[in-house]
Amino acid sequence: MGWVWKQGQAWRGAYRDEAGKQHTKSHRRQIDAKRWVATEEAKVVRGDWVNPAAGKATFAAFYADWSTRQVWLSSTRENADMAVAGVTFGGMPLRSIRRSHVETWVKEMTSYLAPTTIDTRFTIVRSVFRAAVADRLIPSDPSVGVVLPRKRKNEAAMSIPTNADVALLLNAAEPPRRPKSRPGFTAFVALCAFAGLRRGEALGVQVGDIDFLARTLRVTRQIQRAKTADIKAGKNLVEAVAGITVLTRPPKYESERTIYLPDELVAILAEHIRQHTPDGEPSRWLFSEGGKPWHDNLVDYRWRSTRTDAGLNFKLHELRHYFASGLIAAGCDVVTVQRAMGHASATTTLSTYTHLWPTAEDKTRAAASGMAAAVLSVDRPAQPGASSGQ
Repeated sequence: MGWVWKQGQAWRGAYRDEAGKQHTKSHRRQIDAKRWVATEEAKVVRGDWVNPAAGKATFAAFYADWSTRQVWLSSTRENADMAVAGVTFGGMPLRSIRRSHVETWVKEMTSYLAPTTIDTRFTIVRSVFRAAVADRLIPSDPSVGVVLPRKRKNEAAMSIPTNADVALLLNAAEPPRRPKSRPGFTAFVALCAFAGLRRGEALGVQVGDIDFLARTLRVTRQIQRAKTADIKAGKNLVEAVAGITVLTRPPKYESERTIYLPDELVAILAEHIRQHTPDGEPSRWLFSEGGKPWHDNLVDYRWRSTRTDAGLNFKLHELRHYFASGLIAAGCDVVTVQRAMGHASATTTLSTYTHLWPTAEDKTRAAASGMAAAVLSVDRPAQPGASSGQ
C-alpha cells in the first residue's frame, strides 16, 4: 500500500515494487502525489511495472547481449547484425528512443533500400524493442505505429514464366553447341519448374531421395554457402565443387515434405542419373562434379547463361512461382499448394498467391456458363407458327 506525506513545501509519494523496494517522488500538489502512487501501484498489480532506473543500456548494447541467447541460423544472425548496425539510434539509451527516432531511420532507408528490405530490417529491430519490453526495461515499444513504405502488390511484382518460356529455358539449359558448358543443368531447371524446389533444396537432393517406383521426391535438406560462424562450429560442413565449403541443414521453415513427381520429370531425372551419376551409394548428390555437390555461385552463373541464351530475364526463384501457378490453375486447394511449396502456413501461401486463385466473380461466371451451355446444347422443338424459312 502506497502512502503520501508532506515534506517542506512539497508532497512526496511512495510505494513498493514487486521485490519490496521502495520508490519515492516529489510533487507540488497532494493530489498529484496520490495519483502517481495509485498509477505505479496499479502497474505493479498488473505486472507491467517498469523500473524507472531501467533502460539505461543503449540499443546496441542490449542487442549484443540479447542476440547471444537467440536460437538463430547463421544467416539469420548475419541479417540481424546488418539491420542493427544500420539504425541511427544504436548509441541511445533504450528509454530515450522515441517513435520519431524510428521513423527517421525508416525514412533514411527509403533512399537506398527497397520496401521489402526495409520491412525485413524493421521486423528485426522491432523484435529487439519487444524483447526490451518483455524484460521490463522500457514500458512500451517505440516502433508501434511506424508506417513503412508501401510494397508492390504481388500481382504487380511477381513475374511468372509461361509454358513457352519454360520450354525455352529447358532447351537452353544444355546448349547443343556447348554441351560441356552446363552439364546436367536441364534436370536442375526441370526440378525447380515441375517440383517447385528452392535453389538450396534442389542442390541438397541426393539420388536416394527419389523413389522412382512411387514417383515421389522426399525433400529433407538444403545446401547453403557456409558462413564464418558455421565453419567455426564445424558441423554439417561439406566440400563442394571448387573447394567451396557449404552447409547442409533442414529445409527453410522446417518444410520437409514429399513432392509427387509427374512422369515427365521422373524421366528427366532418370536420364540425368544415367548420364551423370549412374553408380554409387544412394547418398550421392544428384547434382555433382567429381562427387562434390554444386554450390550457389555455380548455379547462379549457369542460370544467368541459360536465360541469356533463351532470350529471357527471369529469376531462378520464379520457376517456383510457375509451379505454384500451375497447381492453382489445375484447381488445387490452398492446403495442397501449401504442402507442395513447403510454406510454413496456409496464410503464407494465400498472401503470396491469392491473386492467382479464381475470385467469386470468376466462379459465378463459370457456373452460369456451365448451366447455359448445358441448356443451349439441348435440341429445342420449333415454336408454333415459326417461319419455315420458305
